[in-house]
Amino acid sequence: MDPDGPALHGPRLMRQTWADIAFVHWAVDPDVVAPFMPAGVRPDVLDGRSYVGLIPFRMQHAGFGRGPAVPWLGTFHETNVRLYSVDDTGRHGVVFLSLESARLVVSALARLVFGTPYTWARMRVEEHDGVHRYTTSRRWPGPRGAGGRIEVRPGERLEEPSELEHFVTARFGLHTRVLGRTWWVPNTHTAWPLHRAELTSLDDTLLEAAGFPGLAGTAPASVLWSPGTFTTFGLPRRGVPARAAAAG
Repeated sequence: MDPDGPALHGPRLMRQTWADIAFVHWAVDPDVVAPFMPAGVRPDVLDGRSYVGLIPFRMQHAGFGRGPAVPWLGTFHETNVRLYSVDDTGRHGVVFLSLESARLVVSALARLVFGTPYTWARMRVEEHDGVHRYTTSRRWPGPRGAGGRIEVRPGERLEEPSELEHFVTARFGLHTRVLGRTWWVPNTHTAWPLHRAELTSLDDTLLEAAGFPGLAGTAPASVLWSPGTFTTFGLPRRGVPARAAAAG
């Protein structure tokens, strides 16, 4: 398996660093997540299972194109709930159900321009005695106060990620829906420096708010942590119109 991303061709949309990131994943039946997929997109599956991810991190030095990082607005904390997707042309990616952000302007613009379900939240990322703690509380839109606390303790470095660990981290695109059409936004990044991690504490309502009541109370299938990587996004590419996908 090659965990490095493919080369991007054409103009760059944006670039950013994802740092101090935890990957907490639950295995689910693909039928559970299928209703959340945009038109023309279905759950990506590994050994008959798909996955729901709860992923907190630090967004750093985000900028547009090849220009400089955006001061202040380009650095913030984020937590997302995401699914794993593949479209009718075979392009793999993720589908975001929510993205908590500590920047109101970022959240509003991302919802308007890219159709991604960003929310505005209070967030904090801390490390003490080897435990990384991520806390969040949603401000807008509702449900107000959704969030909680995630604590992970990183362990040994993974020299050879398993097929599952590759599946949930080496994702090189996202699917989103804007104005009735599904779009795929390509991205690329080098291989994550991954560590296995212990989930020492979880108090979460983001999964429930996203449509998965009770999931946070079950044992996750995978817990990972990484110091981070640098990623670049290309321009969105059209999928199929919602009406055409429904007819097909």
